[in-house]
Amino acid sequence: VQLQASGGGLVQPGGSLRLSCVASGSIFRINDMNWYRQAPGKQRELVATITNGGSTNYADSVKGRFTISRDNAKNTVYLQMNSLKPEDTAAYYCNADIRGRNWRLNNYWGQGTQVTVSS
Repeated sequence: VQLQASGGGLVQPGGSLRLSCVASGSIFRINDMNWYRQAPGKQRELVATITNGGSTNYADSVKGRFTISRDNAKNTVYLQMNSLKPEDTAAYYCNADIRGRNWRLNNYWGQGTQVTVSS
């Protein structure tokens, strides 16, 4: 099983970006899907979570600006980021709890995608 993230880039303050993360491999079911971020010199922090049923939760710092969603048919999670601020600059990582067709449940990480908010 692999997670492949994409969609990062350079954006001006106030702008928007949409991140995507696709899970591939021998997958039976994907449970919670998450986005984390890590800025230079800081700990990795949880940004948003979405359950298989679509319930969501957000870090206080992104509430009202970021929206997490998923397409279960495509094994994909998205993070729509609006009203971006310089402090949102970080490497963003997708993460998911996935039960494989071997029935094993494991936690997986995608590679980071860099988001830079700067004028």
